[in-house]
Amino acid sequence: MKVLHVITDLDVGGAEQQLRLLLRRLPVPCEVLTLTSPGPVAEGIQADGTPVTHLGMTGNRDLTALPRLTRLIRDGGYDLVHTHLYRACVYGRVAARLAGVRAVVATEHSLGDAVIEGRRLTRGVRTLYRATERLGTATVAVSDTVAARLRRWGVPERRIHVVPNGIEAHRFGFDPAARALVRTRLGLPLDAFVVGGAGRLVPGKRFDVLVRAVTQLPGVHLLLAGAGPERDMLRRMAEQFGSGDRIHLLGERDGAVDGAVDGAAADGPGGFGPDIPGLLSAIDVFVSPSPDEAFGLAVLEALASGLHVLYGSCPAVDELPADQAPGARHFGLNVHELATALRELRRQGPGRLPVPPVVRRYDITRSAEALLSVYEQALADTPARRGSPTAVPPRQGRAAALPPATVSLPDPARSPDPSPISNR
Repeated sequence: MKVLHVITDLDVGGAEQQLRLLLRRLPVPCEVLTLTSPGPVAEGIQADGTPVTHLGMTGNRDLTALPRLTRLIRDGGYDLVHTHLYRACVYGRVAARLAGVRAVVATEHSLGDAVIEGRRLTRGVRTLYRATERLGTATVAVSDTVAARLRRWGVPERRIHVVPNGIEAHRFGFDPAARALVRTRLGLPLDAFVVGGAGRLVPGKRFDVLVRAVTQLPGVHLLLAGAGPERDMLRRMAEQFGSGDRIHLLGERDGAVDGAVDGAAADGPGGFGPDIPGLLSAIDVFVSPSPDEAFGLAVLEALASGLHVLYGSCPAVDELPADQAPGARHFGLNVHELATALRELRRQGPGRLPVPPVVRRYDITRSAEALLSVYEQALADTPARRGSPTAVPPRQGRAAALPPATVSLPDPARSPDPSPISNR
């Protein structure tokens, strides 16, 4: 079995890091193709020994990418193509079928009730997603919550497979030495109460709620890791409330795979910025204010560090009994409620908790084993034709008959941002 993974980009992000972790454990030959910016995760995947090809797609509607992608897939002689993220799923499914690939699997990493990859779902986005999903053999949901959303969209039950995300829990274990080092280098008092958050700085993640809550708590610091269009707005908000010296925007942080305490340049003194494991060791409580998540990897990583966690949405926790994650607590998207919860935790002096059972449940090795089973079933459901692996000869059949211009991809980035949610 030879597998090609097609992903929209390989910048630092949950789906991208998840792919790298899976590639380390899948016992089949794999290659990766990224439509746009290779990014730092591409370098890590290549360092692990998996080839990465950059298609050089110039925009979401770069239709010249389709014949190039089809040709690369056909020439690679793959048995199965696995797509990740919206743009890659749309283009990758079409190209894989034009190339005559035997089976096509897609993972839905970021499908919310009203948003996909942080942007509002429009009718065009939804229609094109459903149309191209029919070209696939199987669609993987990262949680039961996402599986239910796919069913509501009309994806047949027989094509939906739940394969939860996974982590390497040991990488996020609490490290007292890292805690002291990170705080010292960022100029934080060793006895300060420090709140943490991580994610893309986009409207749908609602980090404005977290920043506003911390500004109401004198002496409390916030370490927020992530990059995105809301960065400058969050900085201005902190300064407007007189808390610019307590709100630390660390920029994009790596470490879900390779953690070391030192990171790339950030906002701290001397240009120091911790990676995610270092960040988690340095803080006292983790907050994920997003109201619409597909899984909740950041919450899971924080629980692996023994932290108390306040979250707005986390299917990874909500789908299990409460005793699986006793340190995790849901809160409404309300500044006052969040500030009150943080104030109470500060008063209690939360300390570190034992790593909860939920962390062991979502081990990346189990995720890789489950994904391999999906591959095997997808191939079993689509027996190889004579002349496999290429069912359609080069430059013949449907690939020649279907002009690339028949595919038009609605751009999630052009969709309006999710409607504001009340902070009070």
